[in-house]
Amino acid sequence: MLRKFLLTQVGLFIALLSLHAQTTPYQPTRAEVLQRYQKARYLDSIATRSIFKTTVRPHWSADNTSFWYRNILQDSVKEYVSVDLIHGTRKKLDAEPADTQTRFTRFKPYTGRRWASFSTDSTSPDKQWVAYVHEGNVFIRPANGTRQDGAAYTTNGDTAKPYGQLAWSPDSKYVVGYHINPVHDSAVYYVLSSVAGTTRGQLRQRPYKQPGDPFTTYEMFLFHPEGHKTQKVNTPILDFFGAPELHWRAKDNRYFTFERVERGHQRFRIFEVDAMTGETRTVYDEQTTTFIYESRLFTYYLPESDELLLTSEKDGWQHLYLMDATTGAQKQLITKGPWIVRNIDSVDAKKREVWFSASGMHPNEDPYYIHYYRIGFDGRNLVDLTPGKDNHILTFSPDRKFYLDAYSEINVPTTIELHRTADGKKILDIEQADASQYLAAGLRFPEPFHAKGRDGITDIWGVIVRPADFDPSKRYPVIENIYAGPQDAFVPKDFTSRYGEMQSIAQLGFIVVQIDGMGTANRSKAFHDVCWKNIADAGFPDRILWIKALAAQYPYVDTTRVGLYGTSAGGQNSLGGLLFHGEFYKAAVSSCGCHDNRIDKQWWNEQWMGYPVGKHYDEQSNVTNAAKLHGSLLLMVGEADNNVPPESTYRVADALIKAGKVFEFLPLPGSDHTDGGPYGRIQRRDFFVRHFLGVEPPDRN
Repeated sequence: MLRKFLLTQVGLFIALLSLHAQTTPYQPTRAEVLQRYQKARYLDSIATRSIFKTTVRPHWSADNTSFWYRNILQDSVKEYVSVDLIHGTRKKLDAEPADTQTRFTRFKPYTGRRWASFSTDSTSPDKQWVAYVHEGNVFIRPANGTRQDGAAYTTNGDTAKPYGQLAWSPDSKYVVGYHINPVHDSAVYYVLSSVAGTTRGQLRQRPYKQPGDPFTTYEMFLFHPEGHKTQKVNTPILDFFGAPELHWRAKDNRYFTFERVERGHQRFRIFEVDAMTGETRTVYDEQTTTFIYESRLFTYYLPESDELLLTSEKDGWQHLYLMDATTGAQKQLITKGPWIVRNIDSVDAKKREVWFSASGMHPNEDPYYIHYYRIGFDGRNLVDLTPGKDNHILTFSPDRKFYLDAYSEINVPTTIELHRTADGKKILDIEQADASQYLAAGLRFPEPFHAKGRDGITDIWGVIVRPADFDPSKRYPVIENIYAGPQDAFVPKDFTSRYGEMQSIAQLGFIVVQIDGMGTANRSKAFHDVCWKNIADAGFPDRILWIKALAAQYPYVDTTRVGLYGTSAGGQNSLGGLLFHGEFYKAAVSSCGCHDNRIDKQWWNEQWMGYPVGKHYDEQSNVTNAAKLHGSLLLMVGEADNNVPPESTYRVADALIKAGKVFEFLPLPGSDHTDGGPYGRIQRRDFFVRHFLGVEPPDRN
């Protein structure tokens, strides 16, 4: 087996040498590069106005039997189209109809509340009582009385540590509240250096919670108006996030449940409270050795049937479960298989159906493509509303009896069809995107590309963008647009102009790529888990193999000249490429990077790097590792960054200086969290032209 492997590798190496022997590095003259700058500016100006009919925003009639929409064509000419569902026809109109209200329902994620904000002055559902907080303590009075009639239920509260967040039970027998120990977040600062009309820098500050910072705590209590009783609930103090949303049993308001995510994101529980006794029990308890992605944790309560819908990755894939809300027993695994539920649109409790989107169910296509479905609570009668290949976007009629399916690929223009929701049957072809002028201008569509990742099994997906006039007999430097934030996947999938900046850079004489490596979301749990306490990995082993595989297929890809650029988490990643993989990446532009996960925002970093803050935070910091810099670097930062504190970049600069490293630094006065804006983007392009093409950019002075 080893001999076979070695022979295969030797063969591949010889093949690569042969291919590269037939190509020469792309080394343009300055005159040629200056011409490319001019052409790139021209192509930039036409790219966003040479593709038409990619979206339809329907204006539905009151009876939902027809709609009209507007197309914006060449030279901003407006075209109006009417669609008649009764007769299955579409026709052009002479003018815009009088009805200008856009009415439709976009398929969108269900946003159930997990953390609630309750009132501190609350009337009971039966209108007989009023609960309120006075000088930090809880009082309850008859609704027809005055504050002087209120009876005190607590006495140990004050304005520094008050009671609050009061919530009534539906039967008005109980009030849930909390003894709150507020935490005031420490401030981060920045200086506005160039405020007009001033002669001094202007100091600004704002509260900002960083990893390890404490949270406000909530100690749960029950108050009984009948009997004037105060009772501490037998549950640990809530010390992560806020007061939870309460879910009362419909048939017996004596009981309610609430959810708790443990700090560190490794445990999710649902507790039930007996409001009469204050005792609690655990209804659901999920634990993991890595992380639970809290913001994608879906729960939906069905109080009439004492059931609960929730999502979990406990079998390795994000799927839907039907649970008994009183016992916590699993009643049904609703979805299953090596694919993931992406979002829940809605739940029909009467029909016992869930409407959702998913990725990866269709074999032999990009596993990130989104399709839309509905399924019964029993896991049966799965209806695929978008069976065709491609990435889909759905828009429903207001009554949800019809939907528009806009489907495309990054290199396949959008098709828009009208379908019937009941059975998914196509009623009418609505629009076909027109990209003829885009192509006639010499522009190219990006190409999807996939290759095996570090495990030799998993496909890693990305896109490649070439110059419009590239010469396959030459080898072009590679620039990777990198963002490895674990919160999502980032390579565009539908036919849009979101790759415009990549195309602009490519026009100067580069191959530009974007890749979703391991550690990003929307694949299996194992794929995502690579990021756990391991942000510095950033999928680099997969990205490097992907680029090498690209070069094996296309000999005009030069793996000896590879660079990166990125913003925010991408700024952290782009510099990380030079620090941890300097043997492969030779130059990087890093904008507003979160270079040290201890400096950045708490909610994002503790989700992936864990809690408490351990030595791994220090070990993976770009600041700590600055002395490892190899290659050419341009750092950019907005001095008024309200997302990642600017000192994250300044500390990197300080560490690089102390290590004797040479780099370029561009602070942007007055700018917030940014990729550099128009000026920074010019500097980024010029940086890569200098370092990879060996040519001086246009003299802009």
